[in-house]
Amino acid sequence: MASKDNEKEIKRTYNVPLRKGFINTPKYKRTKKAVSTLKLFIKKHMKTDNVKIKKELNDHLWKKGIKNPPHHVRVDVIKKDNIAYVNLEGKSLETEEKKKAPEGKIEEIKEKLSGAKKKDSKPKKPENKEQKDDKKAKTKKKTEKSSENKKAKAKSSKKKK
Repeated sequence: MASKDNEKEIKRTYNVPLRKGFINTPKYKRTKKAVSTLKLFIKKHMKTDNVKIKKELNDHLWKKGIKNPPHHVRVDVIKKDNIAYVNLEGKSLETEEKKKAPEGKIEEIKEKLSGAKKKDSKPKKPENKEQKDDKKAKTKKKTEKSSENKKAKAKSSKKKK
């Protein structure tokens, strides 16, 4: 008998009161609390623990920011395989799984990735001791020049006084 219930789709429309859920929470947490209130309402009324909120509904809840969620929202709910899918009233509630990419696209992507790995796999040349010494000498020259500039600025400022 349980298998028959799981195969059925139950469609319902609710007007969910969110204000009672978030009214006593701080302003910086209100929309988060509204989302959890919505989930709790759907769990209670659809008698399931799995609730999936669609993108359109989530965007509607967050439209005015975290401090000002809507006071109530009308939603359509479909319960299928013990999962409740929730969306705004009038929006589509597609419960189908994501479409798979065509075979040709997958092969192209694999080729691109394998080509990228070949390019990245070139070993880096180790630096010679001479190159390292040249770099050290250049940095020393730069520091000497900067210290000379500082000394010159200090002398000029003393002369001005």
